[in-house]
Amino acid sequence: MAAGRRCLVTLTTDFGTEDGNVGVMKGVVLGINPEASIVDLSHDIPPQGIAAAAYVLRRAYSFFPRGTVHLVVVDPGVGTERRSIAAQSSGAFFVAPDNGVLSYVLDHLRAAGDDPEIIHLTDPAYWLPEVSNVFHGRDIFAPVAAHLSRGIPLDALGQRIEDLLTIPPPLLTHQPGKIAGQVMHIDHFGNLLTNIPRADLVSLGDKIVTKIGRARVGGLSPTFAHGRNGDPIAYIDSSGHLAIAAVNASAQQLLHCQVGDRVDVVTQQATHVCNGEPSD
Repeated sequence: MAAGRRCLVTLTTDFGTEDGNVGVMKGVVLGINPEASIVDLSHDIPPQGIAAAAYVLRRAYSFFPRGTVHLVVVDPGVGTERRSIAAQSSGAFFVAPDNGVLSYVLDHLRAAGDDPEIIHLTDPAYWLPEVSNVFHGRDIFAPVAAHLSRGIPLDALGQRIEDLLTIPPPLLTHQPGKIAGQVMHIDHFGNLLTNIPRADLVSLGDKIVTKIGRARVGGLSPTFAHGRNGDPIAYIDSSGHLAIAAVNASAQQLLHCQVGDRVDVVTQQATHVCNGEPSD
């Protein structure tokens, strides 16, 4: 393999796997770089779920080897004047539409002192010869990701830009004795994953209550099996954030929650908690 060549590409879409579109994109990547390895991050993003894709990418990107190319196609604006972009950080590359889907990962990188270079993809030499108005994932994004994986420099692909579209940051506020956040993602098991970091909970002390909707959950559980079947529990997920589960059940169904719902964590004090049932 040539020096400097990058061969790992991750793929995140809202395409599902029934229609062959994901396979076609992989075929395009491999046609340009037969040595590429492709990892399916997720193809079950909700249709047009820009914020959901942004969350999944932010949660996952740092676990991949240096030089990985992350290709994200959740693109309700395909065929319009929205721009196609690519970004390079110190450790990774990102290819996506300019619709905010990279907001969370770029914010995370900048908070760590890593200011990515961002390019508007304007050079059709790195696209397929014919570009459909409805499948830029195949015709623009997959070819660009493949060329990056072969070692083509970012600045060969287009013009540098600064004015990206962004999605609003999720709710996260701090008050004495209280932290407010929101449900960012609901996983396959119905667990409610929030944006409240474990480090922030330290300021509330050892005894906390998590409030979501009318439910109240006391303390933090060490495992999914901690408690009685059907009881809601709060725990720290694998990314180090507060999450809510239900023992051997779906917290989403039990608590009737959805992405974006507010979550408050408070010091226990006089709050009464009874197996997740509301009581004030």
